Amino acid sequence: MEIRRFGIGHRRHEGPAGTHGVDGQSIHSDERGVIAELAFRPNAAMAPHTNPNLTYFVVIEGGGFVIVGDERARVAAGEAVVWPPNVVRAAWTELTPMRALVIEFAPEQAATLRLGEGPGRPAVSAGAKTPPDLGPTDGGLVTTPSQPPTDRESPGREPW
Repeated sequence: MEIRRFGIGHRRHEGPAGTHGVDGQSIHSDERGVIAELAFRPNAAMAPHTNPNLTYFVVIEGGGFVIVGDERARVAAGEAVVWPPNVVRAAWTELTPMRALVIEFAPEQAATLRLGEGPGRPAVSAGAKTPPDLGPTDGGLVTTPSQPPTDRESPGREPW
């Protein structure tokens, strides 16, 4: 039996350049993908960035906000956000903390997943969205973050 520890006492500063107030801990990492825990303090932010891998951002405690491409949404514990490959993504908090598990699939693994399947929604193959020649560590910071439209449920300005 293997037990991997994460959480308080095991975290370190995580995230792309421009990220602040976010600590994390890798739980698993190999050629198939990565699983990590991220802890956002109040007024923390993971800066906008892209990644070639299909990623799930699973909120397990608290809540905050996310950006996926030109969309933004409020998220809370019990919700998972799908971050498609090569699409700008970001996350932040305001007055409350948030903890999330980040599950990132390598391109070969993502090709076998079927996204969005459920009542009234056809399944979409993830493989078509992922370039086969990009590895799990490829990606980069977006040089100029997009400015998604504001709505009444999300703040008027991003914290980065």
